[in-house]
Amino acid sequence: MNKNVFLLLLGIAIVPAGCTMAPKYTRPKAPVPAEWPNGAAYASQLSTNNYQLPDWQEFFSDEKLQQIIGMALTNNRDLRIAALNVEQSRAMYGIQRAELLPTVNATGSATKQRIPANVEGFPEPMTIENYGVNLGVASWEIDFFGRIRSLKDEALQEYLATDQARRSAQILLVSSVAQAYLTLAADQENLKLAETTLEAQRSTYDLIKRRYALGLVPELNLHQAEMQMDAALGDAARYTQLVAQDKNALNLLLGVPAPDELLPTELSGVIPPKEISPGLSSEVLLRRPDVLQAEDLLKAANADIGAVRAAFFPQISLTAAIGTSSSDLSGLFKAGSGAWSYAPQIVMPIFDARTWSAHKAAKVQREIAVTQYEKAIQNAFREVADALATRGTVDQQVAAQQSLVNAATETHRLSVSRYDKGIDSYLTVLDAQRSLYAAQQGLVSLRLAKLANQVRLYAVLGGGWREYSPQQH
Repeated sequence: MNKNVFLLLLGIAIVPAGCTMAPKYTRPKAPVPAEWPNGAAYASQLSTNNYQLPDWQEFFSDEKLQQIIGMALTNNRDLRIAALNVEQSRAMYGIQRAELLPTVNATGSATKQRIPANVEGFPEPMTIENYGVNLGVASWEIDFFGRIRSLKDEALQEYLATDQARRSAQILLVSSVAQAYLTLAADQENLKLAETTLEAQRSTYDLIKRRYALGLVPELNLHQAEMQMDAALGDAARYTQLVAQDKNALNLLLGVPAPDELLPTELSGVIPPKEISPGLSSEVLLRRPDVLQAEDLLKAANADIGAVRAAFFPQISLTAAIGTSSSDLSGLFKAGSGAWSYAPQIVMPIFDARTWSAHKAAKVQREIAVTQYEKAIQNAFREVADALATRGTVDQQVAAQQSLVNAATETHRLSVSRYDKGIDSYLTVLDAQRSLYAAQQGLVSLRLAKLANQVRLYAVLGGGWREYSPQQH
C-alpha cells in the first residue's frame, strides 16, 4: 500500500513538468505603415515620442459631461453585460485549469445481499454484508503531453479576450455618450436659432401684412413672407422633435434619466475636450483593446493546436483509492481493515481519421485568427487616419463658414435696408434670409463635427478604457 501511495504522489509531482505541444507564438507583423499618412488633409504630423493618452476625466474638461459619462459607466446595461461576460469567462478558465489537478472524493458505501441455497455453490442461504470508506482519485488524466495544459492556455486567452472586449465596450460607451451629449447641445442651439428665426419671420410677416392692408406692397410679398414664416415654424417643430429624441438616446446610454441640470442648453456653452498632443506613432494601435482582443484570440487558436497535437499521443489516466473495508459495520475502522486499489490506464491511439482532420481544422483556425488580427490593425489605422484627415481640415471649414455667416449677416442687413428704401424687391430679402439661416445652421453643424471628431480621435487611439468607480468622481 505504501508503494502505491508513493506512486500516486509521484504522478502528481510529475504533472507540472509536463510539456506542451503548442507551436511557439510569434506576434505577426503589423500590416500598416509605421507613420500616419501625410498630405494636404493632414495639417500636423504625429511624431514618435512617449506621449500617453490622458484619462477620460482629464480629456473631457466639461464638468457636466464628466458627470454624465460617470453615470453611464455605472448604469449602462451593455457595459454591465460585458463585465458579466468577463466574470463568466474567468469562471470557465478556472474550470479548465482545474482539469490539471486530480479530483479527490471521499465515498462511503454499504451493501447487504442475500444468496439463496444452492446458488453460486453455497448449500445454505447466506446474507453477505460489506461496508467501506474510501478516499480516492477517479480517472485522473496525467498531462504528460500537454493536452489539458494547452486547453487551459486556450481558455486563459479567451478570458483575456473577453476582458479586452469589455474595455472596447467602455471606450465605445464613453465616446457614444460624449457624442450624444454634443449632438443634443447642437440641436438645442439649432432649436434656439429656429425659434429666433421664426420670431423674426413672424414680425416681418405682420409688418408686410399691415403694408399690404394699406396697399403699399403687392399680395405676392405677403405670401412670400408667409412661406418663410411657415418654413421657420416647420424647422422649430423638427428641432423640438430632435431634441426630445436626443434626450431619449442619451438616457438609454446612461441607463437612468439624465438630470435636467446636467443637460446642455447650447453647443457654445460646452467646454471642448482637450486636443490630442502630436506625439503618437502607429504602434499605439497595438494597445487598442480590440486589437489586443484579436491577438488574444490568435493566441487561443495557437494553444488549440497544441491540444490537437497531443491527441496523437497516448493518454494516461489513474484511478486510485485508499480506505477501509469490513463485513461488519463495527469492525470498519479496526486494525487489519485497510484496503486500497490502484488502476493506471494508458490509451494509445492507433487509427482515428478525425484526429488528422481536427489538426488541419486547428491550423486553418489559426490562419483565420491571424487574418482577423491583421484586419483589426488595418481597420484601426483607417479609423485614426480618417479622424486625422478631419482634424487637419475642419478648422479651415469652420473659419470659412464663420466668414460666410458674417457675410450673410451683412448681406441680409443691406438687403432689408434697400427694400425699405424701395431700391430692391422683397425677393432679395428672402434670398438673404434663406442664405443667412442656412449659413448659421451650417456653422453649428461644423462646430459639432469638430468636437465630435476630437472625441472620435481620442477613442480610436484607444483612450477612455481605464477603470472607473463612482468614488473617483
